[in-house]
Amino acid sequence: MTFSCPKLHIILLSLTAACPFAAALSHGPINGNRQLSRRDALISAASSTAALSGLILSSPTNANAAPPEAESVDLAAFNAARVSSASSSSSGAPRSSSPMIGSGKVRRSIIPNIDPSPLLPIRGGRNGKSTIQIPRVGYSLYKTKPEQDARCVSLALRCGIRHFDVATLYNSNLEVNMPFKQYLDGGLPALQRSYHKDESSELLEYLDATSAAAGKHAIQTIGFKSKSIAPPIDGSAGRRARREQLFISHKLSNVEQSSSMLTVKRSVKNAIAELGVGYLDMVSIHSPLTDKARRVATYQALLELRDAGFVRSVGVCNYGIGPLKEIQELVGEDHLYNLPAVNQLEMSPFNSHPDVVRYCDANGIAVGCSAWSKLSGVDGPSEGWTVLADLAKVKGVTKAQLLVRWSLQKGFVCLPRSGSSSKVERMAIAENSYGGVNSVGASFVLTQEDMKILDGLDSGYKAGRLGRRDGWDDEDVAGPEWDPTDIV
Repeated sequence: MTFSCPKLHIILLSLTAACPFAAALSHGPINGNRQLSRRDALISAASSTAALSGLILSSPTNANAAPPEAESVDLAAFNAARVSSASSSSSGAPRSSSPMIGSGKVRRSIIPNIDPSPLLPIRGGRNGKSTIQIPRVGYSLYKTKPEQDARCVSLALRCGIRHFDVATLYNSNLEVNMPFKQYLDGGLPALQRSYHKDESSELLEYLDATSAAAGKHAIQTIGFKSKSIAPPIDGSAGRRARREQLFISHKLSNVEQSSSMLTVKRSVKNAIAELGVGYLDMVSIHSPLTDKARRVATYQALLELRDAGFVRSVGVCNYGIGPLKEIQELVGEDHLYNLPAVNQLEMSPFNSHPDVVRYCDANGIAVGCSAWSKLSGVDGPSEGWTVLADLAKVKGVTKAQLLVRWSLQKGFVCLPRSGSSSKVERMAIAENSYGGVNSVGASFVLTQEDMKILDGLDSGYKAGRLGRRDGWDDEDVAGPEWDPTDIV
């Protein structure tokens, strides 16, 4: 079915002047042989608008969109327009997808930078041969009480966070379904009506200021000079654009690892249904604490889910060099694009896992930092924590903000967490976001001397001493020097 709409044509022409993506849509191959369907045009216009604002993460190809059986859009025409727009864009805005280096070379995913942009390219897409964008700072539901999950997610969305770390072990999927659904259906105004109407004006003003700071700093670091225009439109096209802005990362528990690939796939599809988000941007194996047969079969199942479009990228958590080499053996030297996109570790200045980081860097695997709540507890590195606290005081920031900044400048992805039971906790959600650590001021940049002080705190502080339980239970911990990355 085709249509002719003068008003929409005028809108596209006006966008063309400000946005290269719109130019590609109005003059690209999608219009070469036939007229644009109305829904394709609306989706394209909404996605172009989101890209212009610097918030769009990446646009799923046919393999990376929602499962095919639920798709009613003309994806061939839609994807042709998006590919054309990405290749023709001359602005500094992040492209939706770009080819990985495939002839035995590997694109680095760990690049230290004093002022990194909000998005990091990682491997993903069909057969892992494209890149997708992951927000460098997200929000983790680790240890968040179930009754606080929905409120925390709604506040995180309000302050500009678009990367969410969920897991079967966190028991959060069903709880966060509703704020995700309301955001996707109606954007931030829907969250205002349902979750934020009783929040203090002080908190909401701070959340909004943090979101604005994130957008402003993103434009500065990406080098995108065009002004933002209207937010994504309402309806199904707007919902798709908002979904593309989110990055939902889910972790499979040890119980869900299986030598039966069918069982693994069912677990992932069940998580998608619980979350109600259509597809997952990344699914990771939560820990290597099973056996080789289950680890390998689970990883292979995740690759097949990625290639089928249910998952956009595959990751691992708490993997040391041994289990990582298992995956390298599985995929073969000619298929390194099937290596994990991200390896999330319990990473801090007190345990920087230098050997694992070097291996990941050499193989194009990004590194993520888990939440740091245990570091300040009774089992944490008390002397080193005092040094870190003193540096945070000098910088005029919180200790958590200092850790976020450290991870950013190291080139890592970081996933801080906070609850919502107190004002301090609710404010911390925004403070520890990308906007939060970039709204403190120019003084909050860690100098080489600051980084040297923090790096000097590394004592290889093992998970066994820290008391952390994220992907394993008490019976898995063999002693104070035990760490999941030591599994061979």
